[in-house]
Amino acid sequence: MTDAVDLLRTASPAAVDVFTRILTRGPLSRTDVARLTGLSQAAITKAVAPMIAAGLVADHHDSAANGNGLPGRPASPVRVVPESLITLGIKVNPGDIIGVATDLTAGILVTAHLAVVDTGFAAMVDAIAEVARRLTELLGDRAERLAGVCVAVSGDVDTVGGVVRESALLGWADEPLGAALRERLGVEVLIENDVRALTIAEHWFGVGVGTGSFAIVTIGSGIGCGLHVNGEVVEGAFGVAGEIGHLPLTSEQYVCTCGRRGCVEAVAGSSAIVRAVASAQSTPVATIDDAVALAHAGEPAAIEAFDRAGTVIGTAIATVANLTGPEIVVITGEAVADYDLYDQRLRAAFGAHAFGAAGNCRIVIRPHTFEDWARGAAAAALRALVLQRYAGVSSISSPPLLRRASSRALG
Repeated sequence: MTDAVDLLRTASPAAVDVFTRILTRGPLSRTDVARLTGLSQAAITKAVAPMIAAGLVADHHDSAANGNGLPGRPASPVRVVPESLITLGIKVNPGDIIGVATDLTAGILVTAHLAVVDTGFAAMVDAIAEVARRLTELLGDRAERLAGVCVAVSGDVDTVGGVVRESALLGWADEPLGAALRERLGVEVLIENDVRALTIAEHWFGVGVGTGSFAIVTIGSGIGCGLHVNGEVVEGAFGVAGEIGHLPLTSEQYVCTCGRRGCVEAVAGSSAIVRAVASAQSTPVATIDDAVALAHAGEPAAIEAFDRAGTVIGTAIATVANLTGPEIVVITGEAVADYDLYDQRLRAAFGAHAFGAAGNCRIVIRPHTFEDWARGAAAAALRALVLQRYAGVSSISSPPLLRRASSRALG
């Protein structure tokens, strides 16, 4: 495992490009890799040989086709070896923490869930460390192939510094989560925005494969957006991009959980919808499920709240389409199960505000489980390793250290 990680850390830009193509598009013949990268056959051979020696990729013999998929000479496509490396992804929610371990193709190997009550920073560090410990324990001997760890959190995240600058859902501000977990686990931990991590997974292993530009819009407790433009996930100069939940597209009478006024999230987030319905009801409305039930029963105040949410989300998606021109907008999040309450007004607002050909992008619904969000974090750890953006991969060489360091979690 160390040889494979060291190879990725020190690979040339050409070798990084070759490995990324094989990882996200393989199996591929060497001819296809050359076509996709623009490199010579000799350069491809030079790049692939050490990857095979390190066990990262392998020849995938196919005697029925040549490199162009046509009958003829036997081809020997190369593919990644899924079990060669493993990454951990952990998704942090206010009420629970979900962790997964994935292989090199982002296939989930094991999962761990932990309910939490105290969302204070110190308590959550303990809980995250406990989930990491459980994952490595479930992996057993496979933990020797651990190559990266990423924790995904909602809000404004400084990935480079490992700091959660602002997370309204968790009530955090300027919390050094990366440093705290590094001290606890004994390894470097990548900290990433949760929606961007989900976008990274879709970029390499989902809708983004073969798609030039797409956007992911999440609806639920928060309204988020991940952007993939011209083949790259948009990160922004300061680590903030795609925050459509905080576009000022509604009246200033609505106060957002972030403390600002007029945000999309101030009328479209789950808590905002609950508040709007509760203020008009004589019977208690405590949860989004209560609001959904009332809307389905035809209660005017509930229908109005969801219509208002759908309209502002549709306007926000049109804004994204006008600015970035995605081919597809994927709507996901915990509220997707009730998407019928948003759909009509959302699409009407999108159609009213999308400019010209930007309106041709497809809006599709794709449910994601919280395991999928954690898988996004694992994919972000893998991507950072492959693209040499993960400063601490060299320290992930002793899974027993990870287990010992995290054994203090939760007492």
